[in-house]
Amino acid sequence: MNALGYVHSVETFGTLDGPGIRYVIFLQGCPLRCKYCHNPDTWAFQEGRKMYSTDVVSDVLRYKNYIKTGGVTVSGGEPLLQPDFVAEILKLCHNNGIHTCIDTSGIIPVEKCKNAVDEADLLLLDIKHIDTEKCKELTGQGNENALKLLDYCQQQGKDVWIRYVLVPGLTDDKESLERTAQYLSGFSVIKKTEILPFHKMGEFKWKQLGLEYTLKDTFEPAKDSINEAKGIFARYGLV
Repeated sequence: MNALGYVHSVETFGTLDGPGIRYVIFLQGCPLRCKYCHNPDTWAFQEGRKMYSTDVVSDVLRYKNYIKTGGVTVSGGEPLLQPDFVAEILKLCHNNGIHTCIDTSGIIPVEKCKNAVDEADLLLLDIKHIDTEKCKELTGQGNENALKLLDYCQQQGKDVWIRYVLVPGLTDDKESLERTAQYLSGFSVIKKTEILPFHKMGEFKWKQLGLEYTLKDTFEPAKDSINEAKGIFARYGLV
C-alpha cells in the first residue's frame, strides 16, 4: 500500500534520534500541548506537506550510504497519529535493509497503532511524568497510554529507549525521579535512558504562532540537577 501522510520536515544527518547517523522524518500533527514543546508548529495536523510513503523512502535511499551506521527515525509531532503512513515507511525501509525507529510520546492508544509499532526495530518513548495528573498539567493529557505502550513493547520484546525531559519545578523533584526510575526498572526491553535538559530554543516559535509560552521565566536545569537525575536512574540500572 502506498500510504499518504503529512510531513513537517526532514533531517538528513541526525545524530540525536536513535543509534548512529539517521535520516529523521518529522511528521505533522500532535494531540499533546506540552508546555516545553520546541516544535509547536507541528501541532496542526493538515498544515504539513502531503507525501506518499514511496516518495519519502525514495528520498531516504539517496542517503543510504550516509545512514548505514544508523537508519531512519520517524518523529513528530506525534508520528503514531498517522500509523498506516508510518508502517508503510518502515516496511519499505526494511525492504532496503535500513534500521527503523519511532520517536513517540505514546499518547496514541496502542490498539490504534500496533501496525506501526510492530514494524519498528526500536522505540524512543517519552515519559513525560510518572504521575498522570501532573502529566495532564504538563501536556494536556495523562500518561496511561504511554505506560500501556511500554507494557506492549515488553510483551513483544521490542527494544525501547526512554526519554525524560528534566524541567525545573515540573519534572526534576527527587520523588518523581525516584518513582519514575523504580517503575522503569521493571522493564527488560529498556536498553537506554536519556535525561534531556529543558531548553527554550523553540520559544520564538510560540511567539510567531501567537501562543503564550508559560515557561519563559523557567531556567535550564543546572548541571548538578542533571547529574543528580542521571545518578538516580543509574542506581536503578537505567543508563
